[in-house]
Amino acid sequence: PIYRALAAIGRPPHEIAFVSGIGCSSRIPGYTTAYGFNSVHGRSLPIAQGIKLANPDLLVLAAGGDGDGFSIGGGHIAHLIRRNMDITYIVMDNQIYGLTKGQLSPTSQKGRTTCTSRYGSLEEPVNPLLYVLAYGAGFVAQASPTDLAGMAATIEEAIRYPGFAFVNIQSPLRHLRRRSPADQGPQGHQREPHGAGPQPRRPPGCHGSGPALWREAAPRRVLPQPRAGAHLRWPRA
Repeated sequence: PIYRALAAIGRPPHEIAFVSGIGCSSRIPGYTTAYGFNSVHGRSLPIAQGIKLANPDLLVLAAGGDGDGFSIGGGHIAHLIRRNMDITYIVMDNQIYGLTKGQLSPTSQKGRTTCTSRYGSLEEPVNPLLYVLAYGAGFVAQASPTDLAGMAATIEEAIRYPGFAFVNIQSPLRHLRRRSPADQGPQGHQREPHGAGPQPRRPPGCHGSGPALWREAAPRRVLPQPRAGAHLRWPRA
């Protein structure tokens, strides 16, 4: 949709600058032929403002995620809105930190469990639309990947708006929400195979990768020691 919107705008690639932060969204400038800048976490908006100030004729876009934009970078949005610089800010709202295997983000639903929050989020989520409206943003929109044509049209309209424009893309990561019914005991508790009583349910995405933040009883596998000069072959999982 961003590519379609830029094609509809018709500006040549050398007149477009696309700045991103860190996270699932940071690769997106690479999908265009415009100038791209992968910045640091939460700092895409200050860099985008600097580019616009240095060269006002450039079409400047910024992209980020919900954690990138409303956690470490949340303080930058208010100042960009009050300056009303002609920058389009596109947020991919995953409602979780997806790149780091699924931790709570500012827009995660209350009660949601993750690898680092086994008992669920205790806080109400940030509403991105109300957040920017409260600071007085002139253009605020929301789109969904289920309607790609509508998303492209929304982004195009945001780019054409003469001032700061905000577009929130609802893009929850479904693979980090899955739970196996076989692992669930009564009242949503994790089954304990050794009779130690019910345990809090295992958060999705917390097994098979990343650090052992969730510890549970499991048979320990002992890998064989290789012989001297032999090729090392690991047993299949």
